[in-house]
Amino acid sequence: QVQLVESGGGLVQDGGSLRLSCVASGNILSINKMSWYRWVPGKQRELVAGVTSGDSTNYADPVKGRFTIFRDNAKNTVYLQMNSLKPEDTGVYYCRANLRQYSTNYYRDYWGQGTQVTVSS
Repeated sequence: QVQLVESGGGLVQDGGSLRLSCVASGNILSINKMSWYRWVPGKQRELVAGVTSGDSTNYADPVKGRFTIFRDNAKNTVYLQMNSLKPEDTGVYYCRANLRQYSTNYYRDYWGQGTQVTVSS
């Protein structure tokens, strides 16, 4: 059973920083892309940042220069360092991983349960 567990969310003031973590577990053979998404009520979940197994990254325009995504493959973990936070960064942040288990011959996507980030003005 694959599990993605996020942590690091919380309440922070405008201009503050947070680091989110997402650990994947469950008989994992290999992980392709790992990503962070944000959801706010009334909107669709949107991509914040992604990182490939080769450490290529992509970011949503609003977070470029403020957020950094990176991963530790030995720990099956992806991080999102969020600096200069703004109230509009508020939302539930979800981790997504495209991975393959030892027991399968295909990759599929898994999601974490989400962690709340609230930026006060």
